Amino acid sequence: MMNTSERYIVDSLVAQFWKRGYLTVSRRFGTYLPEPERVGEFNVDVVARQRNKYAIGISLSEDELNNVELADKIYYLATRHTKFSNKPVILFIGVPDKYYKQVKNLLEKMNKEIRRNIKLIQIIDESISKTNISKQKSKVLFS
Repeated sequence: MMNTSERYIVDSLVAQFWKRGYLTVSRRFGTYLPEPERVGEFNVDVVARQRNKYAIGISLSEDELNNVELADKIYYLATRHTKFSNKPVILFIGVPDKYYKQVKNLLEKMNKEIRRNIKLIQIIDESISKTNISKQKSKVLFS
């Protein structure tokens, strides 16, 4: 059974790829696009490309954040290269806003060369953003 919050996080991750000019090649919970293949032993949520640059995206849940092998997973995915051109593949990490600082602290402990390949994205909770939009609509600018 698909969790709506997982789908929302993947949709938010795809939106961040689009903002940066990437085209989605495969994604989890997609209607028309195929599911991405596993990278090594890890599941990936999104695979995208921009001209000849590739990027992969993962979303971290609360269970994964408490896993002791999280740093190894991030290290492995951040050090991937394309098969023929040997260019680095950028890793986008989508994290719910309440765990953003925890993941940022974990990334600061990593090597500078590896951090250069990682983009950390804060995913805002769906319920919070809906209430903020309703408050913005209720303000009257002109009477």
